[in-house]
This record gives sequence, structure tokens and C-alpha cells, in this order.
Amino acid sequence: MTVFHDEIEIEDFEYDEDEDMYYYPCPCGDRFQISKEELIAGEEVATCPSCSLVVKVIYDQEKFKAEAEEILKDDGDKEAIKA
Repeated sequence: MTVFHDEIEIEDFEYDEDEDMYYYPCPCGDRFQISKEELIAGEEVATCPSCSLVVKVIYDQEKFKAEAEEILKDDGDKEAIKA
């Protein structure tokens, strides 16, 4: 059983497009992190690489998956147009 330091909504995380990672400040001075890929897979635990704290990420997995699929579809359409 995981004991969460807190529960944080995904909207409160900072998103880094280059790394496809979401970050949130940790009390230790580092940042909790969770990847977009992990969120799409249904993961809801963001970890801090410097300490043992973890937070539960609150988000709508189905909505998140649908948005990711839409982005992939749009990228595929762009590739088809280029060809």
C-alpha cells in the first residue's frame, strides 16, 4: 500500500513538451515527475527522484487518452498530407 504525500491535480503540474514530462515541486527542493506515457497507461503516482515522497496525480485517464490519440491522429494526417 502506497502512502501519498498529497493528491495533486494534473492541471497543477508543469508540462515540459521537450521531455513529455509533468513536474510538480517537492518539499525536498526537487520535483515530482510523471511522464505523459505513464499517464496514458493509467499510472497515477508521481515520484521524486531525490527523496521517498510520492504524490497521487488526479486526472481523467479517458479524457487524457482521447486527447493523446487526437494529437497522434493529427500528426498522422500531417504526415499523409506531406506524402
